[in-house]
Amino acid sequence: MSNIESRRVASKGVWKGLHPAMGIASKGMVAAFVVFTALYVDFANSLYSAIRGWIESALNWYYISAVAAMLFVCLYLMLSRFGSVKLGDDDSKPEFSNFSWFAMLFSAGVGIGLLFFGIAEPMFYFDNTAPWGYPNNPFADQALATAMNEDRAVFAMRVTYFHWGFHGWAVYVTVGLCLAYFGFRKKLPLTLRSALYPIIGDRIYGPIGHAVDLLAVFGTVFGVATSLGLGVSQMAAGLHHLFGIDPGTLTQIVLIAAISVVATLSAVSGVGKGIRIISEWNIWLSVVLLAFFLFGGPTKWLLGFFVTTAGDYLWNVIPMGFQTFNAEGAAAWQGGWTIFYWGWWISWAPFVGMFIARISRGRTIREFMVGVMFVPTTIAFFWLCIFGGNAIHAELHAAGGVGTAGIAQLVRDWNLPSALYGAIDLITDLSWLNWAMAALATLLLATWFITSSDSGTLVITTMLSMGDDNPPQRFRIVWGLGEGLVAAVLLAAGGLKALQTASIAAALPVSVIMLLMAYGIVKSLHEDPSAVPATGARTAPDGTSLSGELHA
Repeated sequence: MSNIESRRVASKGVWKGLHPAMGIASKGMVAAFVVFTALYVDFANSLYSAIRGWIESALNWYYISAVAAMLFVCLYLMLSRFGSVKLGDDDSKPEFSNFSWFAMLFSAGVGIGLLFFGIAEPMFYFDNTAPWGYPNNPFADQALATAMNEDRAVFAMRVTYFHWGFHGWAVYVTVGLCLAYFGFRKKLPLTLRSALYPIIGDRIYGPIGHAVDLLAVFGTVFGVATSLGLGVSQMAAGLHHLFGIDPGTLTQIVLIAAISVVATLSAVSGVGKGIRIISEWNIWLSVVLLAFFLFGGPTKWLLGFFVTTAGDYLWNVIPMGFQTFNAEGAAAWQGGWTIFYWGWWISWAPFVGMFIARISRGRTIREFMVGVMFVPTTIAFFWLCIFGGNAIHAELHAAGGVGTAGIAQLVRDWNLPSALYGAIDLITDLSWLNWAMAALATLLLATWFITSSDSGTLVITTMLSMGDDNPPQRFRIVWGLGEGLVAAVLLAAGGLKALQTASIAAALPVSVIMLLMAYGIVKSLHEDPSAVPATGARTAPDGTSLSGELHA
């Protein structure tokens, strides 16, 4: 911890271990936002919706360009001579095994989202009834694949992969790489402000830096709260499906309270214990559920469908990344889906990026890039294909004709939480097995969210302690329970939708910061003598041949 910032962290008193001004400002900001939204739900929703609507309609070109730029910066750094640079001292070693690392990457990044959208999103793009007044899939319609058949199914998976693929993970990689590089190699605080050091220097410790970190705290608290709202709605649907429990607000608030307590205990125990252990269990339990969908469903068809759709995505990913729609219906679809997703990835990036940085000390830039961008993406694609593919296959071969199996209708009615359970019921004729897998899915929703929530708590307290990767436990308890309280209050007041809208709108200033971060790390690497391999060395620390690709 540098002398400049250590003087700003309290050494005694109630704020001991944290930056007092940041602690007060962050709590005041969160409280003011929650109170305003809860008291004036309709006005807040209309205000946030107007801002988000303007962003989605007027700045779609900007979001598409910004995310594409981050992807190309990531690919450049991965393939450049800087790929062998360590995120830490040259002799540092990774803190976690590859399995633990991948488990935590996946848990913090996309776990709960894949359970919520894994059935519903491919089915929405496969459908052709346009129940929301705009096309379900303008990419398929452009290619005249308008009938609900296997050709349209391939387009449905292409768009799903696009929204969960390389572009989104490049957003996380950009933030995570910058924070790990400046935090562990340059010894700056492990906070978002440090990535701006090549641009504004020591001013990161002043008002500009405070504003950047507060924006990151905002995105983390409200991103976790809105995801908890989505998660408990699906968990409540699962409890109703399993036990007939009323899935209403009271049940959801009880679920929020239970999950928040467990997540807080996990955050208090630290990364190496609670967060790592729960993340690893998530992976093993997810493998069981995935195996049920794969081997209980049309296995041969699903595996062939995966090969076909993955190849289709890889062939089309670059042109899709630059596609902007101008026709009224297609433009509305792009705003509601692609721009929404890019905003969602960006709003989550400070939280997920910092957590990824926290667990990646000692890895090289190339190892970081490959591990963070390609491994979780491949797993996510397989998951989406097996889950979404089962639902699509069921609709293609429904006894009453294509589209009559019931899952498509759930999605048309926007009953997204029930789509997962509707698909599970169609897998086998063994009711007990379907019930057991529905129970497992409900448990996974809880454990996936616990890993997101405890990671978020650790990130918030790390930022407020000016980069201390072991922040005071009492503040982890305050923020861990506080995230649940925010979700519960807004759920009871009917303001979670407004909060989600506000979080997406907040992604606009974050995206500007991220572009500056991408520029800053490229600039710093080019100016950093330690980032250039030593003359005459035969191999880099990661084993890369210097005479080969590093000097290419």
